[in-house]
Amino acid sequence: MDLSNIQPAAGSTHKNAKRLGRGQGSGKGGTAARGHKGAKSRSGYSKKLGFEGGQMPLQRRVPKFGFKNINRKEYQGINLDTLQGLVDDKKIKDALGFDSMVELRLARKTEMVKILGRGELKAALKISAHKFTASAKAAIEAAGGEAIEL
Repeated sequence: MDLSNIQPAAGSTHKNAKRLGRGQGSGKGGTAARGHKGAKSRSGYSKKLGFEGGQMPLQRRVPKFGFKNINRKEYQGINLDTLQGLVDDKKIKDALGFDSMVELRLARKTEMVKILGRGELKAALKISAHKFTASAKAAIEAAGGEAIEL
């Protein structure tokens, strides 16, 4: 092997296509294989998302319905049986604040937490959260704990 017979590795080059817009002699000059007129022939053309060639697009044909409350507050729900599981695994002892919930990956630091009443709680815990359901609050206080709203 020497410099006169070096070839690129198989599949590494893709130069079979004719170069477009390089004069009439190339066979792809003039309109550069874009045809005459229209949006696709012009520079800077990019099809808009959902464009259907002038037909009324699907997202405009389908009727709108429902209502989005802009003041809605989303809460990350944590059930009592989850908290009891953490007590059994000795991950929490007597108190559970928002920082420890984030640390235990029960919630993210940007989320608000709501304690829900599924399951039963045997341990007396001092729980701090943004919201409590009535059943959860009753179960926490029945177990000898305390529910503190942030």
